[in-house]
Amino acid sequence: MNLVSIRIITDDVALLTSFYDHVTGGTAVYLNEQFAEVRTPSGTVAIGSTATVGLFGPGSARPADNHTAIIEFLVEDVDTEYLRLKEWVTTFVNEPTTMPWGNRSLLFRDPDGNLINLFTPVTPAAIERFATYAR
Repeated sequence: MNLVSIRIITDDVALLTSFYDHVTGGTAVYLNEQFAEVRTPSGTVAIGSTATVGLFGPGSARPADNHTAIIEFLVEDVDTEYLRLKEWVTTFVNEPTTMPWGNRSLLFRDPDGNLINLFTPVTPAAIERFATYAR
C-alpha cells in the first residue's frame, strides 16, 4: 500500500491551489474547476471543491474544519523557506524550531486554517530516518 495524496476540501479551490503552488514551488494540474492537484516527487496535495463532497456522501467532509492533521513537507533548509515565505504567509504557528525528535520545523496555516509543517532533519538520527527521501 502506498500513500498517494492528501485531499483538502475547500470552498475556494483556486485560492488554496495557488497557496500550495507558492509553498511548494510547484505547478498545479487542474482536472476541472472543482479539483486540482499540486504534485511533489513523493506525493500530491489534492484540492477538491465542497461541490464534490456529495459524490462521497453528503456531509462526509467540511471545509476549513481540520483540527487534527498536519500536512508535512521535507525541505532542504527550513530557515531559508521561512525567509522566503514570511512576507507572504499570514498565520505562522511558530518560527523555525528544533524539535526533540531531531527535525527543525516551521508550522503555519493555509488560507483554510490547515496546519502545514516544513521540516529539515538536523540530528544524525533524523537525517538517517529521512535519507531515502530526495530533498
